[in-house]
Amino acid sequence: MMHVDLIDQEDLISQLRSIGFEMPSGATAEQACAQAVCGLTADRATALRRMVEQLLTGSATILPAVRQAIDKELLPALAHYKQQHG
Repeated sequence: MMHVDLIDQEDLISQLRSIGFEMPSGATAEQACAQAVCGLTADRATALRRMVEQLLTGSATILPAVRQAIDKELLPALAHYKQQHG
């Protein structure tokens, strides 16, 4: 039997909480990502960028809803933050 590591919305929310983001219980992946990018600071943007890089380059399979939330919310917000703040 093959075991596959999956990143679901609970994993995503847990990782966001572990780097200091407050997440409402019952949030979807998209809601959690939208919450995370509100009021980004340099430290939060750096932590979020590292988390996203680890998720995207890791060996775990990211479930489609989580990947879509990252693509729709996190990546554009991080790119915009970097463009605005260097």
